[in-house]
Amino acid sequence: MRILLLLGLLIGYGRSLKAQLSVRYDSSIQSSTDLQYYKPAGNNLFAGDCIPFYKDGTYYLYWLIDSAHHSALHGLGGHQWVLSTTRDLTHWVQHPVVLGIDEDWEKSICTGSVVYSNHTFYAFYATRLIENGKVNEQLSYATSSDGIHFQKQKPNPFYTSAPGYSKRNFRDPKVLVDRQGVFHLFIASQQDSVALAGLDGCLVHLVSTDLKKWEVRPPVITGQSSVPECPDYFYWRDWYYLVYSDNGNTSYLKSRSPYGPWEQPSSQVLDEDWSNVVKTAEFAGDRRIAASWIPSRSDNKDDNGETFGGNLLLRELTQLSDGTLATSFPPEMIPATGKPLALSLIHDKSATVVEKSGTSFGLSSPEGIGSAHFEQIPVNARITLELEPQGNNEAFGLYLRASGKGTDGYQLSLQADKKRVTLGNTHIEAVTGLEKPIKIDIVMKDDIIDVSIDHRRCIVNRTIERKGTDCWFFVKHGSVKFRSVTIAPLLK
Repeated sequence: MRILLLLGLLIGYGRSLKAQLSVRYDSSIQSSTDLQYYKPAGNNLFAGDCIPFYKDGTYYLYWLIDSAHHSALHGLGGHQWVLSTTRDLTHWVQHPVVLGIDEDWEKSICTGSVVYSNHTFYAFYATRLIENGKVNEQLSYATSSDGIHFQKQKPNPFYTSAPGYSKRNFRDPKVLVDRQGVFHLFIASQQDSVALAGLDGCLVHLVSTDLKKWEVRPPVITGQSSVPECPDYFYWRDWYYLVYSDNGNTSYLKSRSPYGPWEQPSSQVLDEDWSNVVKTAEFAGDRRIAASWIPSRSDNKDDNGETFGGNLLLRELTQLSDGTLATSFPPEMIPATGKPLALSLIHDKSATVVEKSGTSFGLSSPEGIGSAHFEQIPVNARITLELEPQGNNEAFGLYLRASGKGTDGYQLSLQADKKRVTLGNTHIEAVTGLEKPIKIDIVMKDDIIDVSIDHRRCIVNRTIERKGTDCWFFVKHGSVKFRSVTIAPLLK
């Protein structure tokens, strides 16, 4: 009997251990610095959805650890929450798995959110499971006294589905607690019945006073073309913000009231094709830091689409006078550089170089494209400069990691008339002020190029195949001045 009992215990333990280790993660080998563009150390590991949270001077960056691009546990993800904490955005503490897979039925600990109330950290999340042969997503939560060691609560899941909404897509709960102590959940889902076909994506609104009985209120938003994933919600300087993602691309709405009516902003600054599911948290000094992840490319080819999991990406948010948001690099997280390079400018015959002085020069080419370039630029480098258009131009900018005649590099193109910025094969729109002097900050690190435009907009791209050592500057049908050009190698 003892042998049978021991065998049963070992089988049960083995099942639990197998589930827990569906994604193996060792916090002791992770970096304590340089979390910008960070990919976790370990065999075939990547960063997924982020869940940032802030309390008492500490920025808690919870994020999904991914193995082999969502392929763990038969393609259902096998994701678990890990945690990185910091008080200065420079020095980080890496923690072991804080919300893991403990049962065979748990196929993924999906994205969620954290709130602090009643002297307790509450982590709400969705659990992906298979029920009657079908994949479903149901709601679970865990509690903690320190935000690090969580205990899952019973019943688990505590909420399986809301009438009139999808069971397959019922995930990513955003939790908030109002002034009366009522818990609110915004859940990414789909309505079963809609007037316009294909526009069934919505955020379900659940409320509870005791975390046992939940009331379904009218949805926060409806009419989305896909499930509005990974919602975020926050109040900042007299404005309420609702953030959500459509196939990875992030949008936001703003309002003067807690639950709308919502206003569409003049530009969607969180919408970068290669910055997935942006979520935010406050930081010391009335700052706000957003966190997301840069997806990998299928088969590591420049022109292939994205796959789940990649590198961490953080942005500084600022607020304009009308409540519109802007983004830039967090200063503490810009990679350290060595001494700026001493470079000699080489220009082609189709461009007139004007006002060349030190690290500044101008290019004029009204008939076509004029260009000039520097050679022997490190693949990993930071480039800063100021661009000053001289009247109207069709386009101007740089070719990065180029060789030969430059056009085989990654083009950073600014088009003032179209309010459009292009970086390689991705772009952002509604970028205002491109006809005025603007400051550009470029970080090229490994297979990532990241650009900050005048501390207001950012664009990032996964750039894998081109490793040229030339940096070209160009202008088409016009003139532009390139001022204070500085190029420095990254130290690591």
